[in-house]
Amino acid sequence: MKIIYVCLLVVACAPRTDPLEKIRQENVAVVERYIKAVQSRDANAMTEFLSDDYKGYGPSVADSTNKTMAVENWKYLTENLYASIDYTRSVNLAAELKDGPHPGNYVSNWCHLVIKFKDGRGPVSLNVNAVYRIENGKITLSRTFYNEADVLRQLGYEFTLVSH
Repeated sequence: MKIIYVCLLVVACAPRTDPLEKIRQENVAVVERYIKAVQSRDANAMTEFLSDDYKGYGPSVADSTNKTMAVENWKYLTENLYASIDYTRSVNLAAELKDGPHPGNYVSNWCHLVIKFKDGRGPVSLNVNAVYRIENGKITLSRTFYNEADVLRQLGYEFTLVSH
């Protein structure tokens, strides 16, 4: 009889895992592995994390890409332009969006990056917010926000404001 009471006590005291929390943790893990692929400049590993119907948007309003274009662009950048990409700070927040045009499970990543270039320019330092929708362990949608003008300024481009 004591064994039954002990078993009941163990079951009653065992921590309960919230199914939504489990999904959030799994989705954050997908994004963290994706970020490691980005940081290591591994386009092949990046491919594993993007769904076949992946769509990416940003940073500019008109910027959009699909899986094939994103991977090919990344291969070009890492082979020809970027010497290193360092995430010096990265924070993730997972949430479920129940309405709007793209409902689903999302991970928002706020990070600080330092990018060094193969031609010696830079480095550039930038704050980035990337929002990822995750379905079945794959990234299906991303929106990336950062200040493109600041990156260009750090690379030596000058801007002149014109008033009318």
